[in-house]
This record gives sequence, C-alpha cells and structure tokens, in this order.
Amino acid sequence: MQPNECVSFLVISDGKILLEKRSELREVDPGTINIPGGHIENDETQSQALYRELSEELGIVPITYHFLCSLYHPTSELQLIHYYVVTSWEGEAQPFEAEDISWYSLAEAPVGINVDKVALSEFKRVSGSLGIAL
Repeated sequence: MQPNECVSFLVISDGKILLEKRSELREVDPGTINIPGGHIENDETQSQALYRELSEELGIVPITYHFLCSLYHPTSELQLIHYYVVTSWEGEAQPFEAEDISWYSLAEAPVGINVDKVALSEFKRVSGSLGIAL
C-alpha cells in the first residue's frame, strides 16, 4: 500500500503549542485534538505543502521552521506525516478548517492521536538542539 504523504506543523511560542480540535464530521480522527496539517498535493514538495497548509488551516505564513521527523499514521488510509516545527510566522492564527484552535502548555498538550504524541515527544527530546527553549 502506497502511503498518502502529509505535513503537520508544531506551531510553538513561549513554551506553548497551538493545537486544533477537528470537526466531529471529519472522516479521519473526528473530534480529536491534534497537531494541524494536511495532505501533500501532486508534484508539491514538503516545503510547498507546509506553506500552503499553514495558510489554508491557520492563515499564517511561516518565517522560521525546522523539519522534525516523519511518522506513519494508519487511518482509513496509510499516511506518512512529515512533522515541522514552526517558531515564527506572519499573521494571526485562526481556525479556518478546524472547529477550534487553542494554545496548550507543552507539558500538558492533550493530543488525541498516538502519532502526534510520538511527534510531540520527539520535539521535547530534540528541542535544545533546534535552539528552542521549553
């Protein structure tokens, strides 16, 4: 089975992470609180998808970002999610595609899917090497 590639973004500011609450009507992971992201479109690079998805999902443009890791997420489709950490951006984040967005402390971020929990754990492990203080 060929995985569908996606990008997800840990938007980080002052020791907090921006998470989304997915609509109950979504086919994949309905109603969960998770790290925002979306599918990479045909002939699109990960970086291009990151810019497009940040704009579509939150209405922001990344200024500083770092690749974090890639993880598989088996849902109704097999997804390969490429996680990025976004530490500076232009614009004010708004929930364009999610039911709601909220800031959470990194220590208590209530992510609802296992793959996001692994990505968040990896971020905490390597944040110092990325030059990000927790």
